[in-house]
Parts: sequence; C-alpha cells; structure tokens
Amino acid sequence: MKAQKYQMLVSQIASLIEGETDQIAVMSNVVAAIHQEMKFWWTGFYRVIGDELLLGPFQGPVACMHIPFGRGVCGTAWLRQQTVVVPDVDQFPGHIACSSQSRSEIVVPVFGPDGKVTAVLDIDSDQLATFDDVDRQYLEQICKLI
Repeated sequence: MKAQKYQMLVSQIASLIEGETDQIAVMSNVVAAIHQEMKFWWTGFYRVIGDELLLGPFQGPVACMHIPFGRGVCGTAWLRQQTVVVPDVDQFPGHIACSSQSRSEIVVPVFGPDGKVTAVLDIDSDQLATFDDVDRQYLEQICKLI
C-alpha cells in the first residue's frame, strides 16, 4: 500500500516540477505533494547555505531555522551524504529537538549537478518507527528529480 502511494507520488511530482527552474518553487510543491499524500507530521527542506542548513519550504508546525554542519539528523545526513532513518529520535545522539512531538525522522540529501549536497529533505513523524526502506527508496527517487 505505501509503495503504491509513493509510486503515484513520484509520477505526480515528476509532472508537477517538469521544466521549472526555480528551486524554491520546486521544493515548495514537492513538500506540499509529499505532505498531503503521505500525511506526515512535518515535511520540509533545509538548504545548504555556507556551513549550515537554512530552513526552506516546509509544511507543518514551526521549525528550527539554522542547523550546523554535522549536527542533528539533518546535519548528519549532510555530513555522511546519505539518507539517515531514525526510528526513535530520543535515541539519536545529538538530536536537535525542534519539537517534543517529533518521534521518528528520515532525512534525505539532495545533490546538485556537481555531486555536492545542496539541501536535505527532512520528514518527521509524531509516531515511533514510521520510516523504513520503502520510504528511503522512494524519497531518494523524489530527491533525484529535484
């Protein structure tokens, strides 16, 4: 069921952003599509600006605006240049608690044409162990479209 929802979502997002060159517009619609279809608690992008991640387009409650390189789940995904899945954020060393309602998290890096991380897609759930390999696989596909 989840994989089928993601398959439709990947197709929808590909059509939605085709030909658009403005990254903020693309990120805004990608976040809205994911958030609406998958009903996650918080869905958003952090953009690499200098040596930190700066809050970008998102859906959900207010969020942290600045995250240093290598800090928290988002900074760790940027540092490792790979997706990080956290079943219980309270067990993640150095977790940055923007909200006490966040219980599990997945962060997927977005790579630019030069192979460097330009942003991360951060998704939080208010339930434990929400994210798995299916989420990782399809969210990585979506991030490759950006």
